[in-house]
Order: sequence, then C-alpha cells, then structure tokens
Amino acid sequence: MEPRPVAEIIAYVFLDLAVIMVIARLMGRLAVRVGQPAVVGEIVAGILLGPTLLGALPGDLDTLLFPPDIRPFLNVLAQLGLVLFMFLIGLEVDLSFIRGRERVAVSVSLASILLPFALGVLLATYLHTRHDVFTAEDGDTSAIPFLGFALFLGVAMSITAFPVLARILAERQMHRIPTGVLALACAAVDDVLAWCLLAVVVAIVAATSFTGVVLILGLSTVFALVMFLVVKPLLRVLVARYERLGRLTPEMLAGVLVGILASAWVAEEIGIHFIFGAFLFGVVMPRKGAARLNHEIIDRLEQVSVLLLLPVFFVVTGLNVDVGAIDLAGVGELALILLVAISGKFVGAFAAARVQRVPRRQATALATLMNTRGLTELVILTIGVQQGVLDGEMFTLMVIMAVVTTVMASPLLNVIYPKRVLERDIAAAERAEMGLTDAYTVVVVVDDLDRDAGLVDLACDLVGRERPAQVVLTRVVRRSRPKPEVSSGLGADLELMATVAGELRTLARRVEERGLRASVASRFSEDPWAEVTDLAGSSTADVVLVRSGWGIAEGALTAATGHPWPPSLHGSVVVVSGELGEAGLQPGGPVAVVQDTDADGRAALRVAAHAAVGRSAPLQLRTGGRRGVRRTVADSLRRAGVQVAADTEALPALLVAPAGAAPLPAADDLTPILLVHAGTADADRDMDETLAALAAVAGPETPRAESV
Repeated sequence: MEPRPVAEIIAYVFLDLAVIMVIARLMGRLAVRVGQPAVVGEIVAGILLGPTLLGALPGDLDTLLFPPDIRPFLNVLAQLGLVLFMFLIGLEVDLSFIRGRERVAVSVSLASILLPFALGVLLATYLHTRHDVFTAEDGDTSAIPFLGFALFLGVAMSITAFPVLARILAERQMHRIPTGVLALACAAVDDVLAWCLLAVVVAIVAATSFTGVVLILGLSTVFALVMFLVVKPLLRVLVARYERLGRLTPEMLAGVLVGILASAWVAEEIGIHFIFGAFLFGVVMPRKGAARLNHEIIDRLEQVSVLLLLPVFFVVTGLNVDVGAIDLAGVGELALILLVAISGKFVGAFAAARVQRVPRRQATALATLMNTRGLTELVILTIGVQQGVLDGEMFTLMVIMAVVTTVMASPLLNVIYPKRVLERDIAAAERAEMGLTDAYTVVVVVDDLDRDAGLVDLACDLVGRERPAQVVLTRVVRRSRPKPEVSSGLGADLELMATVAGELRTLARRVEERGLRASVASRFSEDPWAEVTDLAGSSTADVVLVRSGWGIAEGALTAATGHPWPPSLHGSVVVVSGELGEAGLQPGGPVAVVQDTDADGRAALRVAAHAAVGRSAPLQLRTGGRRGVRRTVADSLRRAGVQVAADTEALPALLVAPAGAAPLPAADDLTPILLVHAGTADADRDMDETLAALAAVAGPETPRAESV
C-alpha cells in the first residue's frame, strides 16, 4: 500500500478528531445523567469506537475510521493529553488533607496498597501462563517476563484514582463530613505511594540488569531533589507575578507548559516514563497563596485536554480493547481479576480503618471509595502495554475492571450513606466546624469584604437583646466556569475557601467587639443560594442577611411565593436594598417598619424591633397594607421595652418592610431598606405570639426564648 499524501493524513486526523469529540461529549453527558462522572462515559466512548463495537459491525469500521497509518499521529496527541492529565494529578496532590489524621490515613493507605498488590502478584502466578507472549503492532512477538507481569498486575490492583474519588465526594458534598475528609487524606497518601511504587516497577522492567535498576533509581532520586530544591522555589515567582497582575498571562501559562514538557522529557531520558516528570512538576507547583493561580491553570489546561486530547487517549486505548474477543476462559479470568481488585482494596482499607476505630458505616464508605480507579488505572495499563508486559487480552480485562470498579462507587455509596444520613452528618459537621451552639443566629452573606462591612454591623444590630446569640459570616465564591471534568479541582477549591475564611475572620473581630460570638464559613459553588440555604438550615438561622441582587435575580422574588428559599427554612431572609451609608449605620440612627399582619409583616416587625433595641434607637411604625393595627402593636412593643417614636413625614435612616409591601420610597445612598421574607418560624406565629416572643427577651440578660 502506497503511503498517503501528507494533506490526506492531515484531513483524516481532523475528521477523526471531530468524530471523537462529538461521541465523547455525548457519552460524557449520558454518564452524568445516570449519576456517573463524565470521564466514565468518555472512556466507554473510546472503547465503543474500537473493535468492541465498530469493529464488530460489517465493513471493519474501526479500521476504516482509524486506519493504521493515521493512528501514530493520534497517539502523539493522546500522549500529550496524558502529560497534561498527569500534571493535573500532581497539582491535586495535597498532603495537608492528612493533617491530624496521619495515623489513620497512612495505615489505611498502606493496607489498601499492600493487600491488593500481594493478591495481584499471587494472581499473576496463575494468569501468566495464558498471557506470557506480547505481540507488537508490527506483528513481532516476545516473551513476557513473569517479574514484570506480576509487578504491573500488583500495581494495577493497588491504585486509587484521586480525581474520581474527589469528584464523587464533591458532587455528594461528602468532602464536608469527616468521612469524606478522611477519604481524601487516604487517597492523597495512596496517590503518592502508588506512583512511587509504579516508578520503581517501571525502573525494574526497563532496566536490563541490577546495575541498570540502581542507576535509574539513583537518577530518579537526583531528579526529584532538583525539582523540590531548585525548581519549586523558582516557581514561587509565578505566585508573586500573578498577585501583581491579577491574572494568568499567556507568558505565565507558557512557562508552566514548558516546565511540564521539559520535566516529562527528563523523566523519559532517565528511563522511568515521561508521565512521572509531568506528575512531579505538578507536585512541586506552589500551594501556599496560589489557590487562584492554580484554579486558572486547571481551567485553561482542561479546556484543551478534556475537550480534545484526553478523548483521543481514550480512543487510542479503546482501539486495543476488544470485549467481544473474550472467551469463556477470559470471563473466568475477569471474575478472578474483579474479585482480587475489589476485595483487596475493600478488605485492606476496611480492616485498617476498623483497627483505627473508625465507625463501621464510615469504614465501609471509605473502603468503597478507595476502590475507584478510573482514568488513573488506564494510565498504568497503557504503560504496561508500552513496556511489553501486558498482552491485548489482559489489557482488555484490566480496562473492564477499571470501568466496573469506578462505576460501582456511586450506587454503593447511595446504599451505605443514604441522603437523610448524609444531610444529618453534613449539618452536624458544619455546626461543629463553626462552633455553633443553640443560640439566636444571624447569618450574613458577605460578597465584598469592604463594601459589606456595614452588613456585619447591621447583623449585630439585628440580634437585639437575644442571648445567647451568634453571627455567622459566610462567603460563597462563585465558580465562573464549569467544574473540571477530569481533575476534581477540589484541592484548589479547599485552599481558596481557607483563604476566604481567613479574610472573613478580620470582619469577625468586629462582631466580637460587640460582645457577640462570631463564626465564619466559606464555600465554592456554582449555586451560591443553595449553599447559603444549606448553611442557614444546618445552623437553624433566625435571620439571613444578604445584599439585594446577590446570587439571584430580583425577578425571582415573586409575589406568589415571596421567597427565594425553600419554605422549610426556619429563619427570615432580610434583603438589603440600597447602599449602607454612614447615616444608615449610626448606632443611634432611628428605625422604621412598614406594618402588615401577614407572615412577612410579622417577620419585619420582629427584625425592626431587634434593630431598634440593638441601636438603642426609637422605632417608628408606618402604615403598610393595613390600618388600625399600629396602636395596639405600639403598646405591646413598649411593654416589651422597645422605644416607639411618633409617625413623621421624614423617612428614617433605616426602613424595614415586608417583602410584599408596596409601594416603598426609593432608597438612596443614605437610606438602606430592609425587605423581609418570613421563614417558617414567623409564618407559624401570629401577631400576638410575635409580640410575646419579643417581650420574652425584654430584659438585657434574659436567656433566649423559643417561639410560643
């Protein structure tokens, strides 16, 4: 067959890339719909485009679409995608997860590596007799040494895919409970140990003598020392430059890419495979103060690797997978592989966790999560094929194992951790993290630290005389781009949340100066309102204070419901309309409330009374939707210790109104208006009960009274 013209090769590659992207995106979306990570669908797409489906159809379609002379060009793109992926894996390695959990994390990780590794080597003694010949693409055959076969099989059984595990935890919100944090810690340690083990195995297989093994391992050690002692300090310049410019410039990203590719080249020259260089460069990337920088790097690289390069890798992998070629003996081998892979990981992790006195449910969930293998497993298997120690059938069986162990994680977690139990544990963990007690709670949503400082002072006013009382400052960093699809991005998210929490603590001191307890909570989410709702629910917030226009369009506050929140929320939502100018923040500034007798009106009255007491200022009652209620309300408020001022035409500095009240005067820079949406507590109380609840805390030191 004559070689194809260069133009035809280029056209063929472009066509293949278009087909790969379309199928990968469709299968990725289908996977998400059935509750699986998108990468699982893309892996399956790659398998289906190979001999498993296309090759089984008439016309030899897999060879027609991906001719042998085109595949080397696709393979180059696939390896580039693999390099970028391994960099992202290294970037996600964060051993800070294990802080305070060192003993449990290390013991669980060691047990979940050593037991499946030993079982894999034991299984290799049986499987090697049927898989001892490797056939190259050119048809040449060579014997597969038992040592290399056994070591690769052991490593393949031992791996845990940190990105898939972290993605599952993030999507189920399990990273917010101790079980999820422990799983992240164990997976982080597992990642480091497993890749180091694989590097040793590759060195053993690649070297032709004991001296060669020692030389490769020695050079690898020198390479690692240079990366940590020389390259890592140099990379801190990136953080300083990013902070100065406020964005990731093309030159900075180019520098990172050059570092990735150069590190991959050095690793390949040493003899430990190029992926280890890319992985190591990700590990030495700065962490301290680099959360935003790393987020941007992940976003930029995933746009290329996820959409284009990794799907090509999945197809190149799938071209070597032929599920239809598995005979009855192969099915038996697959059953043994699944038994060893699942039981080795599960028993090792579960037993070690129980020895460390981890409760049974949490230990079971941890062992299930440690079984996820995903794309990381494909990387190891690909290296095994490139090293000539895994034949085509064994490669197919191991790929099936990787898919099965990844797919089973989410359904099993649904059984182990039902939604009601998970929600209970998340609420308990959140309250413990913030040190919340049974107290009158005001949650303040802070978006801009400088602009919203006035909200913090206002929140203290809204506490009134309620004691004990606490103010929770929360900030939800809104994700400007979709979540990463292959790497979890969770490590950078958590680091950024920690940075935000540190910034919130400067505002918390203002609360403490008012003699109130302060807590902070930071989140990273595509749905800010849902995060605040969860926080308000877990803290049983009495008031949620938020600036108008934050997180939700004003049109969403419909007259039909009046609430941007689920109707089950306990406390009232107070929306600040207008800027909080100095006049509106004067400690002695007057407060006015627009009266109404519906649930929003009762909530507005309670909020206004607390604000007036908190400011030691008079409360002016203004007529809203109903007349004739002001006098009786005024008398009851006076008996509750609230100063009630006469009605005047002048608009006070702070106006509190029910969300349904209309029309209201327009707010200017010196006139904040608080629009109040009632929660279930105010909806369940009538006006007499609302006034009685205010009277119950009339004394300055009276403990908090529950609703009557």
